[in-house]
Amino acid sequence: MVGNVTPADALNWSADNCTISRAMAILGEKWTIVVLRDVFNGIRRFDDMRVHTGIPRQVLTNRLAALVEHGVLRRVPYQEPGARVRHEYRLTEKGFDLYPVLIAVAEWGNRYLADPEGPPIEYAHRECGAEVSVEMRCTEGHTIGDKRAVLPRPGPGTRRR
Repeated sequence: MVGNVTPADALNWSADNCTISRAMAILGEKWTIVVLRDVFNGIRRFDDMRVHTGIPRQVLTNRLAALVEHGVLRRVPYQEPGARVRHEYRLTEKGFDLYPVLIAVAEWGNRYLADPEGPPIEYAHRECGAEVSVEMRCTEGHTIGDKRAVLPRPGPGTRRR
């Protein structure tokens, strides 16, 4: 059994190279997650996203550009008959790796913020139709039900303050 890490221990770790901070620099703005939600739900075209979400045009432009720049989305050209070439946005492998994050946020929102009738969306396993959920599991294969059983500890990239 591993001992507890105290707040004093954590204060000795530098946060300069924190990967959570780096991830949130990309994902931490509300509209970014909303854009990703729509792309995961199959809405890939700029005008469709803008109408569906109500995001101001410039904000949507900026969020899509940032997600492309960070390799989360890629632009794919398409052309309607008689119209100019436009782009739709598709998830990259890096983007698909965010699916558990999106489902975890949806689960939390469904648990604590849903209307009395229930959640507005559920995620289902394509093969069997069962609801999908996120669970914590250690690399030894143990399912972690008690969130207090998770221990933050220094990783190989930890730097002392």
